[in-house]
Amino acid sequence: MIPLPAETVAAAFTATAAAHPTNPFIAVLEETAAAYGIPAGEITYAQAAHRIAALTESYRAAGYGHGHRVGLLLENRPDFFLHWFALNALGVSVVPINPDLRSYELEYLVAHSELVAAVALPSRHADITTAAQSRPVAVFGPNESPLPIITPAPSNTPPNADTECALLYTSGTTGRPKGCILPNEYFLAAGAWYAGIGGLIELRPGQERMLTPLPVFHMNAMAYSAMAMVVTGGCLIVLDRFHPRTWWRSVRESRASVLHYLGVMPPMLMAAPESTDDKSHAVRFGFGAGVDRALHAAFESRFGFPLIEAWAMTETGAGAVVVASREPRHVGTSNFGRPEPEVETRITLEDGTEAATDQPGELLVRHAGPTPGFGFFRAYLKDPEATAAAWAGGWFHTGDVVRRTQDGSLCFIDRRKNVIRRSGENISAVEVESVLLRHPAIRHAAVAPAPDPVRGDEVFACIVPESPLRSPEDRTRLANDIVAWCLDRLAYFKAPGYIAFVPEVPLTSTQKIQRGSLRDLVAASIGADTCIDTRALKRRVPA
Repeated sequence: MIPLPAETVAAAFTATAAAHPTNPFIAVLEETAAAYGIPAGEITYAQAAHRIAALTESYRAAGYGHGHRVGLLLENRPDFFLHWFALNALGVSVVPINPDLRSYELEYLVAHSELVAAVALPSRHADITTAAQSRPVAVFGPNESPLPIITPAPSNTPPNADTECALLYTSGTTGRPKGCILPNEYFLAAGAWYAGIGGLIELRPGQERMLTPLPVFHMNAMAYSAMAMVVTGGCLIVLDRFHPRTWWRSVRESRASVLHYLGVMPPMLMAAPESTDDKSHAVRFGFGAGVDRALHAAFESRFGFPLIEAWAMTETGAGAVVVASREPRHVGTSNFGRPEPEVETRITLEDGTEAATDQPGELLVRHAGPTPGFGFFRAYLKDPEATAAAWAGGWFHTGDVVRRTQDGSLCFIDRRKNVIRRSGENISAVEVESVLLRHPAIRHAAVAPAPDPVRGDEVFACIVPESPLRSPEDRTRLANDIVAWCLDRLAYFKAPGYIAFVPEVPLTSTQKIQRGSLRDLVAASIGADTCIDTRALKRRVPA
């Protein structure tokens, strides 16, 4: 079992701040500072500790404590970490909020999580207040003082490793996103795992500068990037987002030694003209997932550092992470490494029997030893049936189809679950369908992934219209209206990138969508006259 550095995230940070007070904890680059309207520069561990202590006392005075949940809608700003650690010191669970969520999604998240408060950018206060409806939710900015007093009173139980630290929402296969309850142990184990795994991703205590453009409301940046730096006394450099044109300038100016990536990034970077500066950086390795196997070796050769592929889920955390951090990595394949001794795996066929070598099957995982759920999520909030199903038979069922090679490596094949993965975002087809079906001009809708050379998957919607569409102009007009409808109700990345108007969608005898047949319909519809490419309409809606 991975040894934890402390009982809580806040305690781990406090210990590092005491040991490395002058080390930089967070660095804000000029480009990110300009995007957010905040100062550029570095915040040391001592400076951050001072601000966190003051915030902790403000929260304590306002009645916040163990048993409360507080939303954080702060984008990738330093304030996210300062408020998270301050609240964690009191046993408060944080609920990171994707700033791209619109009203329909916010209403669900606020009600389902039972927030007592939300720390949000001033431009989003009205959205959260409206989403809360009749529920009393205190909404305030990151620099407001004094803080609004809340009720009910918190528990007097001191927080520990098993205390809920955060509630992260992940897209499921049956509609609305599921809330994953993540204890302090989850985050502490993630940081400790990263600090100790070694191999090609060995972290040097007090020396690393980790650059990530990934959103902090996802587990990668929140658990792995942030906690790895906290545990080792390194510097976290969080960009507002990935900017392909200025990426290498950010890498050089930040003096990054480690960077985190999504599979969408390498193709964009490789598309730029080669330069004599391609290897002018201090990066030792990149950590991520989903790199195009045809570009993997070429990227490493051109830019001079390895891209280390890894596998994990929000639910599994560091309890069952697999990473290709040791040679041979089988670059150019879908290989994501060999499980370490602390991770137990099975690959099973649909009838539950074990798959043979090189035979595809569902990946089942658990942590080795007496505590199979160590480092994992604790449960899906308010959904014991889904939690029990995920852990059926004492193994966590990932829904991912993989195969095991002769040397014990795992290769990714496909996703069994009905989830579309676009540029690192997990999108529930059922959630998108539920929004489409409320459009007055749609009789039926079915959503599936379509291959995209840059984003991995794109959202493809098969639409049965209420009335016949008699011309190409009618089809284009309605497709544009449907995308606009979705953009008002969903995060931009969930809106359809393709819309095909079809006479019917494939259904079972019980009127459920036949997902296998739907994928065939999608493949046949791409490029047809009735298919409208709406990818250019998928833009972030200004907050």
